[in-house]
Amino acid sequence: MKLITSDLIDDLIARAGANVRRRINHNVHELPSDPVQRLFVAARPGSYFRPHRHPMKWEFAVVILGRFDVMLFDDAGFVTERRSVGPGTDTVGFEIPLNVWHSWIPIADHSVFFEVKQGPYDAQTAAEFAAWSPAEGTSAVGEFYERLRNAEVGAHVD
Repeated sequence: MKLITSDLIDDLIARAGANVRRRINHNVHELPSDPVQRLFVAARPGSYFRPHRHPMKWEFAVVILGRFDVMLFDDAGFVTERRSVGPGTDTVGFEIPLNVWHSWIPIADHSVFFEVKQGPYDAQTAAEFAAWSPAEGTSAVGEFYERLRNAEVGAHVD
């Protein structure tokens, strides 16, 4: 039996804080080739989830700790939906259909979600990144992240 303990979650949160990306994941599935991918993701404020979509796969998530704002976008980079998700909000989980641009904004310092998506995982095809968003690690990320963090529905983030 695989156990997901409080100590494991606490360790993920600590490791996310020490990671340059401000997030870390723990895979429950054994292999990238598994037909169902299951993982916990701990993220701290400032972690940049570059807007992306999964052309061939849906994504299901439940926020178990903290809070995230989950944003959906149209093809041009306009915010079509923004939802606070997590304990204490009116939404704790969601499913994003295939081919929908989305991003996560960690709001609370100790935020963790559990994600389920179709496998197998192939890094080359797992996600398509929005051309209107800067690549992770580039100098443009800071300013873009602030626009994301403050964007309301209808805003253009490009």
